[in-house]
Amino acid sequence: MRSLKRNQRKQPNEDNCFETERLLLCPMSVDDAPFIFELYNRPKFIQYIGDRNLRSVLDAEKYIKERFLPQFEKLGFGNYLMTLKETNEKIGAVGIFEREGLDIVDIGFSLLDEFEGKGFAYEAAKRIKTLGMESFGLKKISAITTKDNTSSQNLIQKLGLKYQKNITLPDDEEELMYFETE
Repeated sequence: MRSLKRNQRKQPNEDNCFETERLLLCPMSVDDAPFIFELYNRPKFIQYIGDRNLRSVLDAEKYIKERFLPQFEKLGFGNYLMTLKETNEKIGAVGIFEREGLDIVDIGFSLLDEFEGKGFAYEAAKRIKTLGMESFGLKKISAITTKDNTSSQNLIQKLGLKYQKNITLPDDEEELMYFETE
């Protein structure tokens, strides 16, 4: 049996995986904890999204069990792992999330640094946005980002979301830019 390289994903059996031209998007599972631990502790993730205090793979497992899995059970959608179809390598995450302080679910995405600037986040986010609107009946989707994350702002606008206002989420001091579909 061939061993998997770091961050590779076994072929999924899930019926609720979705494809794009270059990516496979599957619901995040506890098996993805080592990847989430790596991604969520990258300096750019902490700078632009925030420190989720994942200090071990076990913390990442707990985070997935407490945050990601309940939302899938409740709403049928949530955080999806981005995997390159060509190599099965895990490269990022994309999802639609219920977030405290937001009335409308928001779309979010994050990539390992080495995969940025290649259109993967847009490709995945466009598919997930379409899925949310067409398959899950969402009327609107929002997005939030920091004021200094111009890459995310550009991607959000490319997805068709428009800047509305600045907001502050509960238990957070940083003012964020808030975008919404029209």
